[in-house]
Amino acid sequence: MRTEEYAAPLADLDWSLEAGPGAAHSIGAHHSADGFVRVRGARENNLRNVDVAVPRDAIVAFTGVSGSGKSSLAFGTIYAEAQRRYFESVAPYARRLIQQGHNPKVEMITGLPPAVALQQRRGTPSSRSTVGTVTTLSNSIRMLFSRAGSYPAGAGTLDSDAFSPNTAAGACPECHGLGVAHTVSEASLVPDPSLSIRDGAIAAWPTAWQGKNLRDILTHLGYDVDTPWQELPRKDRDWILFTEEQPVVEITPQRDRVAKPYKGQFWSAKSHVLHTLADSKSTTMRERVLRFMETGPCRRCSGSGLTPEALAVTFAGKTIAELNAVPMAELADIIRPTTELKDAGTASRKLSSGESNEVAVAITRDLLQRITVLLDLGLGYLALGRSTPTLSPGEMQRLRIATQLRSGLFGVVYVLDEPSAGLHPADAEPLLAVLEQLKSSGNSVFVVEHNMDIVRRADWLVDVGPRAGEGGGEVLYSGPVAGLAAVEASVTRPFLVPDAPSGGAPGTDLPGTRATGAGEPGSSEPTGRRREPGAWLELNDITRHNLRSLDASFPLQVLTAVTGVSGSGKSTLVSHVLAEVVGSELHGDAGAGGPDSAGEDQPLDAVETGTPLSVGTVAGLHHVDRLVTVDQKPIGRTPRSNLATYTGLFDAVRKEFAATDEARSRGYGAGRFSFNVAGGRCETCQGEGFVAVELLFLPGSYGPCPECGGSRYNPETLEVTYRGKNVADVLGMTVDAAAEFLQDVPSAARSLQTLREVGLGYLRLGQPATELSGGEAQRIKLATELQRARRGHTLYLLDEPTTGLHPADVRLLMAQLHRLVDAGNTVVVVEHEMDVVAEADWVIDLGPAGGDAGGKIIASGTPAAVAGSPDSRTAQYLASALGRSAP
Repeated sequence: MRTEEYAAPLADLDWSLEAGPGAAHSIGAHHSADGFVRVRGARENNLRNVDVAVPRDAIVAFTGVSGSGKSSLAFGTIYAEAQRRYFESVAPYARRLIQQGHNPKVEMITGLPPAVALQQRRGTPSSRSTVGTVTTLSNSIRMLFSRAGSYPAGAGTLDSDAFSPNTAAGACPECHGLGVAHTVSEASLVPDPSLSIRDGAIAAWPTAWQGKNLRDILTHLGYDVDTPWQELPRKDRDWILFTEEQPVVEITPQRDRVAKPYKGQFWSAKSHVLHTLADSKSTTMRERVLRFMETGPCRRCSGSGLTPEALAVTFAGKTIAELNAVPMAELADIIRPTTELKDAGTASRKLSSGESNEVAVAITRDLLQRITVLLDLGLGYLALGRSTPTLSPGEMQRLRIATQLRSGLFGVVYVLDEPSAGLHPADAEPLLAVLEQLKSSGNSVFVVEHNMDIVRRADWLVDVGPRAGEGGGEVLYSGPVAGLAAVEASVTRPFLVPDAPSGGAPGTDLPGTRATGAGEPGSSEPTGRRREPGAWLELNDITRHNLRSLDASFPLQVLTAVTGVSGSGKSTLVSHVLAEVVGSELHGDAGAGGPDSAGEDQPLDAVETGTPLSVGTVAGLHHVDRLVTVDQKPIGRTPRSNLATYTGLFDAVRKEFAATDEARSRGYGAGRFSFNVAGGRCETCQGEGFVAVELLFLPGSYGPCPECGGSRYNPETLEVTYRGKNVADVLGMTVDAAAEFLQDVPSAARSLQTLREVGLGYLRLGQPATELSGGEAQRIKLATELQRARRGHTLYLLDEPTTGLHPADVRLLMAQLHRLVDAGNTVVVVEHEMDVVAEADWVIDLGPAGGDAGGKIIASGTPAAVAGSPDSRTAQYLASALGRSAP
């Protein structure tokens, strides 16, 4: 590790605790006084007994390739130790109620202040989560209406919970607070009214015997099943479709040779649909009846999700639903007059309005201060009621940062996980101001970061590497940013210091890489002429979210980058509109969630039902045979899911073990070598390899299973070997090691090769999915797709694929995307990384701003053409990237 001269060399530090009872205190005091946080003997994950010192009251950037160990140092060690020390000050009983972290594997950390972490969250979004709930501003708004709202004459004061759609007291009874009603109508249940009931007019009813049963019951009850539906009396049609009555009658089928009477129960079409959705365990049945549901704003609450009592209360002449719907910039103007009141009255429950009392002034002043922070970060166009599934990653990241900034803490360490993730270069400027403000307020800011523009502005740099996994875990450099230029082993160096030699960045020599500058960063411009579109996919009159009557054309058989500031509509256009339109054409009702979608299924409340998609004419769909979406969602929710099981290569491994002479003689099949089913797994740990140890007042910990020693299998299964290795040994191999070991197993070798090509050779085959980063998960999905047979005419959609990736890892990713395009496929990426955009064949830039001020295509064409657009906020940053890539 390289350390600048004015920083005390680590070798000269006195770490000894043998000087007597007061030594530890005096050493800690000395190290605290010199302004450094000093870490000794960090061994978390792949860290190799790391010693490092970083300054307090400064912005410190932790860099390194994905999987190098930088997060293990910043979060797994420094932040985890600060959190552990804080919990030691909490009463033992209270500790039992708090989810505590782990005890980091480190010998000593001195000079460590309290710490606050802002980590990436990759959970499944819920439509009940909004801008207001994420920022907690909704709590203040509800309190404002409860204590200072204007109530109708004779109405009693409501508690703040009554103004929340997420509580029993405030939720609309019709839509349960969602604001969206899933209903049925005659038109949805009977799509063709010219048919008779016997001919299948009621399409929502079940088919086969069940449908015939309901028809026989109607005949027994005296209803006409042979007259066209549209000619039946309105009273009869309404009863058949919507009644909640369920009469039971005796039916004698006329279609059987021998009459066999039975008791049949009638279900109306509506009852059948709702019952199936609520109780059926069959995905096929649920998907079938969903086609007959109509989704739209709840008629009872007009989409607000609130009760009539809550909607009757106003503030500044507006209901809480109306305030939640206006942009925060407008909300600030609405409440500002109240904050400026000089003669506020005393609060009293006897008054019907409290808008001019002291409570109103206090709450609105706090609200205005908190909203101002969001306005400074460029989020004034968002409304408090905007649901989080409709937000871009950059918007979510800034919301969380604003929440922490408002806390006003002093003397703490803020540990941030890639704060620039999902941000357009123009949006990163306010972020830098936020980081500087945190530092100037007396705090330390530790950021794990891949954005070199952010890293250059740091006061101190800790570079971890040199490679990932077992090839990393060392601190290569700790000092001022400029000093990294002298560290030849650093993979980060050539990207931070453009004039520095490459340093052997991984992946620069891979086949298919289109770089021209012999490994120079940013030199990813194609060597030849840019690819020309083979055809076009045109979508006209698109309306969704902030896209209004938009026309968009996507070139096919090329690489297209969709750019624009955060919130301009990029993800809406690509991940929602384009995915749904193409998915509906290819998979029918399955839409974008068809069998080739790389994302996970979402629960019903996560679906954006409140914003229906409207598209006019669509041309060019016949040029696309298949749709694949690749995202950064986890490849599994539990440690049982891992790289080997997700890619399918473990199936080949288990078959090889089952084919050995020893396995055959014992009668073991491939299932015997699965750790997820009984038989071959260790039953003590249920195949997980570890057991949880609860320590009540102390943080719980995980340890290897005492029965299997962490192997996951029982002794009998481990006695079977393949080329001298048992199945647990194979799961413990890295991808690189397994590629050599399994080179004679074609299906496994193909999977392992693609994993190596996307830079994941350092991962272990059995590494739990819960330990993988979002970037690693996305590359595993891409590798799984790459190992399939090439067939062309596939549309690949990727939303910010470089998020969480080191520039060296971006090269590996781009090489594989170019391979897909060269094979005759189409790749569309939503992207903020300008070096990636500069490498695209076509660029579509949205803007000019976020929210309602965006949603328009500002420029489209080659990167050079967009870089010259005078109206594009992307242009200047793209022009700079093109300048770096010029030979």
